[in-house]
Amino acid sequence: MSDEAADSIAAGVALPAPVRRAPAPATSLPKGFVAELRQVVEGEVRFDAGSRGAYSSDSSNFRQVPLGVVVPRSLEDAVRAVGVCASYGVPIFSRGGGTSLAGQCTNAAVVIDWSKYCNGVVSIDAGARRCVVEPGIVLDVLNKQLAPTGLRFGPEPATHPNCTLGGMIGNNSCGATAQRTGKVVDNVARLEVLCYDGTRFWCEKTSPNQLAAILAAGDRAGPGSNEAKVAEIYRCLSALRDRYGEEIHRRYPDIARRVSGYNLDSLLDEHGFDVAGLLVGSESTLVCVLAAELSLVPVVKARTLVVLGYDGITEAADAVPAVLPHGPIALEGLDERLVHDEQITAMHSDDLRELPEGKGWLMVQFGGEDAADADRQAGAMLEAIGRSRDDPRVRFFDDPRFEDELWRVRESGLGATAHQPGQADTWEGWEDSAVAPERLGAYLRDLETLYEEFGYASEDSPALYGHFGQGCVHTRIPFDLRSEEGVATYRRFLERAADLVVSYGGSLSGEHGDGQGRGQLLERMFGQELMRAFGELKAIFDPRDKMNPGKLVAAYAPDANLRLGAAWRPSEPNDLFFSYPDDEGSFVHAALRCVGVGKCRQHSSDGSVMCPSYQVTLEEEDATRGRARLLFEMLGGHEDGPIREGWRSNAVRDALDLCFSCKGCKSDCPVNVDMATYKAEFLAHHYAGRLRPRAHYSLGWLPVLAQLIGHSATAGLFNAIGAGPARPVLAKLGGVQDRELPLFSRHSFQQLVHDPTRNVAQARHGHVHGEVLLWPDTFTNFFHPHVGLAATEVLERAGWRVRVPTGPVCCGLTWISTGQLKTARRVLERTATELAAHVERGGLVVGLEPSCL
Repeated sequence: MSDEAADSIAAGVALPAPVRRAPAPATSLPKGFVAELRQVVEGEVRFDAGSRGAYSSDSSNFRQVPLGVVVPRSLEDAVRAVGVCASYGVPIFSRGGGTSLAGQCTNAAVVIDWSKYCNGVVSIDAGARRCVVEPGIVLDVLNKQLAPTGLRFGPEPATHPNCTLGGMIGNNSCGATAQRTGKVVDNVARLEVLCYDGTRFWCEKTSPNQLAAILAAGDRAGPGSNEAKVAEIYRCLSALRDRYGEEIHRRYPDIARRVSGYNLDSLLDEHGFDVAGLLVGSESTLVCVLAAELSLVPVVKARTLVVLGYDGITEAADAVPAVLPHGPIALEGLDERLVHDEQITAMHSDDLRELPEGKGWLMVQFGGEDAADADRQAGAMLEAIGRSRDDPRVRFFDDPRFEDELWRVRESGLGATAHQPGQADTWEGWEDSAVAPERLGAYLRDLETLYEEFGYASEDSPALYGHFGQGCVHTRIPFDLRSEEGVATYRRFLERAADLVVSYGGSLSGEHGDGQGRGQLLERMFGQELMRAFGELKAIFDPRDKMNPGKLVAAYAPDANLRLGAAWRPSEPNDLFFSYPDDEGSFVHAALRCVGVGKCRQHSSDGSVMCPSYQVTLEEEDATRGRARLLFEMLGGHEDGPIREGWRSNAVRDALDLCFSCKGCKSDCPVNVDMATYKAEFLAHHYAGRLRPRAHYSLGWLPVLAQLIGHSATAGLFNAIGAGPARPVLAKLGGVQDRELPLFSRHSFQQLVHDPTRNVAQARHGHVHGEVLLWPDTFTNFFHPHVGLAATEVLERAGWRVRVPTGPVCCGLTWISTGQLKTARRVLERTATELAAHVERGGLVVGLEPSCL
C-alpha cells in the first residue's frame, strides 16, 4: 500500500474513485511484459486472438476482451505471474468456472485461470471437519473426494458440476443447500491470499490478542517486509471498522441472502474481526485467493421431498413463513412459467408430470438420520399447514431417484428460460434479488407490477423461481439490449427495481454478486457513507486499482460493456447451408444461444456426454461454451473484436478442431447449443475454394473409398498393408494419427444379405408384421457385416420382411462433419430418393450405427 493511501485511510478520508478510462488494446501492452511473463511462468501464457476471444464473456450481459490469459501450473507460478503484472502496472483478475452472472468474470485485464492445474485438495482433517483446497477445484470433484469421510462442503449452487471453489469464494455463493448450511462466507475458516503488490498471508477470525501480535510482528520485521505490509492492512481494517461500525449495523439488511457489497460486517466484534469473511464475495477486486481452509458438514443420510401446489407463485411465497419453522434443509419455489418453458423444450418432460396440481409450487426437503426420520418431519409439516399426503396439491417423495430428477427441473431454470421459440430472449440483470421470507409474497407482487409498467409482462412474463426459504428470487427478463431505447429502459428498470427491493429491506443480490451489473446501484442500498467505506477498503488492498477494476466498487455503468448493445452490428451471413429453424434462420442468433452456464465444462461423467474434449484437455476453447464465444466474436460487431478474419479465422478453426461432432451438446446443453452443426457450417465456408487437410479427403470421403476397397481382393490387400510396416506411411498419407486401422470385410453386408443361398429366418409365430428397411451404413456394411446379418435375423424372427438397399446409400455424416456440405447435400438427395417410396407407404427404417441414424 502506498504511504498516501495509508495516511488517507487513517485520517478517515476516502480516496477519489478511480477514473474509468477505455482499456488499452493488447497491442499497446508494455514493452517486454509478455516476454517476461513467458520467462517466469511455467504454465501457459496466451495473448493470441483465440484465447482472448474465448474469455471475452462470462454468463452475464457483459463483454470485455481480456489483454491475455495466464494458466498457472502451480500456486507459486500464479504468484510469479501476479508479480510480473504488478511490475508493469497491468491489471488482473482471477477466474474460476467463469459462470458469473453480473460481469465480474470479464475484464480488459490479464485473466488468471486457476481451473486447469491449481485444482487440488491439499489436506483433509475429517475429525476437525476441515479441508484445505486450491482455488481451481470444482465443487462436485471436491465432494466426491470427501465422500469416504461422510462430509461435504455445504453450499451448492446449481452450477455445482463445474463451478470452482475460488469462484464460489469470489461470489459468496449459496445454492439451495444454503437453507441448511448458509452462504460460502459461513463455511470458510481461513484463506491464503495475495495482494497485487505481492503481500501474501493467511487470514481468519482475529481476536484482540491475535491482532496485537500481527501488529507487533510487523513492527519487528521492519518497513517493506511482508509482515509489515500485513500489519498495515490489519491496522487500517481495524480503523475502518471503528469508523463505520455504527453505519454497518444500521444499513446492512438483516436477511440471510445479503450478498451485495463487501462483507464489512465480518469485521464487527460479533463476527470476530474475520478478515477471511471480509474477503469472501469481493469478486477478485481486492486479492487473489491462493488456498482456502473450508468448514465441512455431514452428508445428509436420508432425504424426503414434499412438493406443494398453490394457485400461483405469489401464493406459494406467502406460504413460506408457515413452512420454515419445521426446519427444511431446502425450500425452493417455482412457477408455471418455468414449467411451461421446460415443457416447450421437452426438458425433463417425465419429471414435470410428477408435480402436483397448481400454478406455483414449493419444493420442501427434509433431512434425517434415516428415511423414517425424514418422512416424520415432512408429515409433521403437512399436518401443521393443514395438508395430507393424499391431497391432489401434494406430492411426497422419499425415493432419492425421483427427488434428484425434480431438483434437476429446478436447477435447469436459467437454461429453460433463456430462449423459447417465437418469444423474445431473456437476460440477466435483476436475476437474484432477495428480501426477508416473510415479505417475499408482497415483494413478488410489486415486482410483477414493475414488469407491467416497463412492458416486460405479457403472456410470456418472466418466470419467477428461486430459494424462497431465504427470500431469494431468480428470473430472466426480456430486456431489449439491441436498441438505444431498449438499453435505456433496461437501465431505468434496474434503478427502479433497486429502489423497490431496498424499500423491502432487501439486497440487490442474494447469490450472484454485484460485478458490473449492480455495482453502480449499490449506493441506493448502502448510502454514500458506506460507499465511501467500500472505496477505502479497496484502497487498503488495491490502491492502484489493478484488481478487477470497474467491478463492484467504482464500477462501470450497468449499460456499459454490453455483449450486445445499441452499437453492436454483427455480420449476419446470408449464404448459409443450414436453415437454423430454432434460431429464426440466423447464425448470429445461433452463436448467441450459449448462456455460459458451463455445463460443458464438467469434470466427471454424470450420465452426460458433453463435452468429451474438454474433459481431457480442461481448456476453455475445447468446451462448447468456448467455441460458441469464438463464433460470436467471429461475427464481429464490436470495434475491439479479436477475431477479424470472419469465416477464414484460424483461431476459430483451431478451437473447433477437437469438436467430435458428437452432438452431445445438442441434447445435454441446457439451451441446446448444436456445435456439430455450427462446426460443419464454419468448415464449409472456411475451406471454400481452397485445399483442405488430407483427413478431410480420407475420412470425409470414406463411404466412397469403402465402395472402392470393399470387395474381396482389394480389401485383403488394403488390410495387409494397413497391418504391416507401411501403416505409418498410409496414415500420414491420409492425414490421420498412426493408429491401428480398421479391417475391411472381404464381403460387404449388402453382398451377404442378398446372397441367394442365405437362409431366411422364420418368424417365431409365423406372422409377418410388414416390411422394414434395414439401413446399410458404411461402417456396418464394409467393416462389421456380421452385425448387419445378426440384426437381419433378429428382425426376420420377430416377423418382419427385411429390405436392404442394393446400391450405394449414405447418411452423409462424414461429409457433413468435415464441412463438405455441397457434396453432403447431393448424397442426402440420393438417399432421400432411395427412402421416399418406402417411407411414404408408412414403412419403418432401422439403423444400427447411432451417428449415421
